[in-house]
Amino acid sequence: MQITVTLTPTVTIRSNSFDPAKTAKSVLCLEVGRDRFRFMVQDARRRGCYLEDYTFPSLLTDRPLTEVLPDVFRSHPVLSAGPWQEIRIGINSSSFTLIPKPLFRKEYASSYLAMMRGNALPAHEFAKSYTHDSEGFLSVFNLEHQLVDFFSGAYPLQPSVFIHQTGSLIQATADLDRLLLTPQNVWLYFEDEFVTVIYRHEHRLRFCNRFGYKNVQDLAYYLLYVLDEQNLNPEETTVFLYGEITPFAEAYTELSRFMPNLVFGHTPSSLTLADEFDELLEHRYLSLYGLSLLTE
Repeated sequence: MQITVTLTPTVTIRSNSFDPAKTAKSVLCLEVGRDRFRFMVQDARRRGCYLEDYTFPSLLTDRPLTEVLPDVFRSHPVLSAGPWQEIRIGINSSSFTLIPKPLFRKEYASSYLAMMRGNALPAHEFAKSYTHDSEGFLSVFNLEHQLVDFFSGAYPLQPSVFIHQTGSLIQATADLDRLLLTPQNVWLYFEDEFVTVIYRHEHRLRFCNRFGYKNVQDLAYYLLYVLDEQNLNPEETTVFLYGEITPFAEAYTELSRFMPNLVFGHTPSSLTLADEFDELLEHRYLSLYGLSLLTE
């Protein structure tokens, strides 16, 4: 028996300037994970003008994404539009690693991930890479064959790029960091029971990793350990917060005990958003915003 669930977005932002007839000069940014999907449209002026966010109910999270996404895409006025100038797809998965460009060999991409995971990729997945030219390394991450086939079918013969969610966050923090006067800056991106930690020193990436945690005490321990390993004083380091966290969250209360310089982040300066986006918290969608900052 096939379960049919009507999926509606938890957040919808639409600018009056959005014109689905002008997709040929617009960029479609998609982010997909096991239990969520979100997208944003950039118009011809590279301004964010449309955003939707979906959270999949628990009875769907055990189903393959390729069985869930058609329920979202079917007859959707934006997702079924096109052709697009470019489609950028962020993959929210737990398997990724960063490899310096001089050391990277395409034929060893799967081996890099296997070393990180402790086991080989299953047959339905393969290793995909994205080059961060300005950073001097490549991100390597797992991607499902069926998911690639789904997007190829949804947007045939249209230019597209796949990047890991951490790669999008790396892009976004590079944009944020270039305007900061402090030489050492840390960003935390929260999502469910995971936090992505990015540290930049003098505008160069020094640390990037993603941690799972079950309680805020574990979260504080992991973060203090990272700061110590990077020779950062938690009482003097500015830590920018993004993603699913608010001043009322238990995680914020716990971290503020050890890190007095917690700051809720703002939208990257290189990204222009329509006025309708003003109702969103600026720190909420950094990984999605990062997709819009990729170099074409």
